Amino acid sequence: QVQLVESGGGLVQPGGSLRLSCAASGSIFRFYRMGWYRQAPGKQRELVAGITSGNMTNYTDSVKGRFTISRDNGKNTVYLQMNSLRPEDTAVYFCNGKRTAWGRESDYWGQGTQVTVSS
Repeated sequence: QVQLVESGGGLVQPGGSLRLSCAASGSIFRFYRMGWYRQAPGKQRELVAGITSGNMTNYTDSVKGRFTISRDNGKNTVYLQMNSLRPEDTAVYFCNGKRTAWGRESDYWGQGTQVTVSS
């Protein structure tokens, strides 16, 4: 089955940048709709950015102009470039992949990577 592995999280100061990566197993990555979600302690998980198999993107309002989602189908990898980071961006960031095949929706999650923005 599909496995997603996130990397690139860490501790940065406000105004800094991080680049998250999500590596997917298998050879059907290009057919998946990919997304980055985040969840802070005691808060609901929210969609941060999404990208379709046709490279259409969407972002939550709070990150527009600061974050960029992209994908490299040759490397089976999706990225989240995060610039101008704020303390409120602190959360565990999760990679997600979705695909409809054989009449059934598949939904996969990575283990998460911690992003902490603090001075």
